Amino acid sequence: MTNSIQEIKQEFLKSKIGIAGIAILLALIIISIITVVVIPVETFKGWNNPDSWISYPRVAQPGWINLFSSEKIPEHQILNSPHIKYDTSGNITLVSHQYGVNFEYDDFPNDFIYEFSAKYSGAPLLQISVIRPDGIELKLLSNSLPYSNSNSVHSEKIFSTEQSIKKSLSLQSGNFLFSLDKISPEEIIFSKTTTHQPLKGTYVFLIKLYGVEPEIPDGQISNNQIIDSRLIIGGKIFGLMGTDELRRDLAVGLLWGTPLALFIGLVVAIASVVIGLLYGAYAGYRGKKTDEAMMRFNDVIYALPALPFLIILSVTLSNSIFVMVGFLTIFGWVGVAKVARSMALQIKTRRYVEAASMMGQKDSKIVLRHILPQLLPYAFASIAISVPAAITTEAGLSFLGLGD
Repeated sequence: MTNSIQEIKQEFLKSKIGIAGIAILLALIIISIITVVVIPVETFKGWNNPDSWISYPRVAQPGWINLFSSEKIPEHQILNSPHIKYDTSGNITLVSHQYGVNFEYDDFPNDFIYEFSAKYSGAPLLQISVIRPDGIELKLLSNSLPYSNSNSVHSEKIFSTEQSIKKSLSLQSGNFLFSLDKISPEEIIFSKTTTHQPLKGTYVFLIKLYGVEPEIPDGQISNNQIIDSRLIIGGKIFGLMGTDELRRDLAVGLLWGTPLALFIGLVVAIASVVIGLLYGAYAGYRGKKTDEAMMRFNDVIYALPALPFLIILSVTLSNSIFVMVGFLTIFGWVGVAKVARSMALQIKTRRYVEAASMMGQKDSKIVLRHILPQLLPYAFASIAISVPAAITTEAGLSFLGLGD
């Protein structure tokens, strides 16, 4: 057996394609390990949850597009580290969050979103404004938050498409020399005053929360606070691979799909080949009625349409990845068993197998020690072929909406 393994190893090392295949497999395994360690599992669990991707752009192009484009396309920016200031004047409190946005692009952003959570009592006033690179300050919003007679937390998302922002900007049309009709708020904010073209430079978004409460002693912080704040400037490019129509980061999907695909492919391939080899080799060695009965059962499984049965089982039982691996294994071993049986029929006629049988060795021992080692080259080839077949079958079920 040792000599047989050495021969297989020598033949394999002569094949450049085989070495390249092993290198690709090792690279995918390394990527899978890095993905599991670096990307939080919560990101993977929220793949089909739209709320998990609401902050990302829809159908964005990859970030490296700007390296080959003559015009710089706006990048999607998620800013969550504002410069925070607290101020008090008598019983008037002020909490301000300030975001600096460096805009050096040849097109307008898609939109902007401000997300925040505020802790307060009463009905504080929220004001949002932006200071442009040319020094003009545009008032965007001035609203009172819902009244509360005790400390409470209010969360809200403010979109650039809100009518109040559009109306506020229209009242400041005197800063521009062209009509603001039929122009989106983000285009007004990021436009030059003379022409409808992007104004490059640094923009400062100011978020101010004014509250009224009893005079605060020195060293204490106001009860009115913005406890969570995030500004999103909607761009048209994002990440390494962009996003899909559901705003999901395709790079995350590809990276997390790698370990899942390898898990499905390798487990199904190895399990199918092991079962098929043992089943076929034993049937071929025993022969006669045992062989006939085992092969008829094999034919029954082989005749079943795999994909329709997988669809039915996924709908009626479960679409868990482990259940799917079990189903794919059930339908994957029959072909291997047929080939293993035909090879076992030839191997059992060899003298060393007949000698082992005459010496009284058990059938299981003969199959494991004298027949299966001769099937190892076929086993390795079958595993290599079965891995992509299992992955594409699972991908087909997922495309139909029946995956995990």
